[in-house]
Amino acid sequence: MTEYETPPAESETPPAESETVSAESETVSTDAGEARVTWYAGTEPWAVLALGHGAGGGIEARDLQALARALPAHGVTTALVEQPWRVAGKKVAPAPKTLDTGWRGLWPALAKPGLPVVAGGRSAGARVACRTGRELGAVAVLALSFPLHPPGKPERSRADELLGAGLPTLVVQGGNDPFGHPEEFPAGPHTLVEVPYGDHGFAVPKRAPLTQDEALRTLVDGVTEWLVTLR
Repeated sequence: MTEYETPPAESETPPAESETVSAESETVSTDAGEARVTWYAGTEPWAVLALGHGAGGGIEARDLQALARALPAHGVTTALVEQPWRVAGKKVAPAPKTLDTGWRGLWPALAKPGLPVVAGGRSAGARVACRTGRELGAVAVLALSFPLHPPGKPERSRADELLGAGLPTLVVQGGNDPFGHPEEFPAGPHTLVEVPYGDHGFAVPKRAPLTQDEALRTLVDGVTEWLVTLR
């Protein structure tokens, strides 16, 4: 088990109202192995949003899929990144240093379109983006389900990674995320959007006063509104 405390498998349920968006994949060689980028081209694109997955799943995660379907219509080309360990079919994510190596190796491909790049990801992928974004030349960081601490262990805070990003940063956090409830996050230069009742994968209970589609719409709208401020 890595320090990421692998969460439950992440769902692949996108918003029901999402439009079908064509995608193209490419394999990229890195010092950590072969990685893969799946591109969702934006309409008259003005930016690239690169999103890495977590330690408990891949790019099928509901939040990544929702953003990949919604953002291209807003001029944001979305790149879903699969780390080498995932492409190789391994079950457990490697150490943070190896994840950072894979992300660095992918960066030239992400920057190739010649557009400003927002570094992002969910859970472990959010940590990678925070650690490396400024170094690689990202214009901002999007942290989905940032794992502020392992479940039940608030004393093992990872707030320094988030606060040290050094770039405009948006955190989108589920209201019931055991890796860190929104109210646990320290004050800082980041913006935080809460998805009510959401867990680490932004799933909401059936008894919640909002539907799964409404929860994902809150996520997508929050990210979209924040991205517009970066233009």
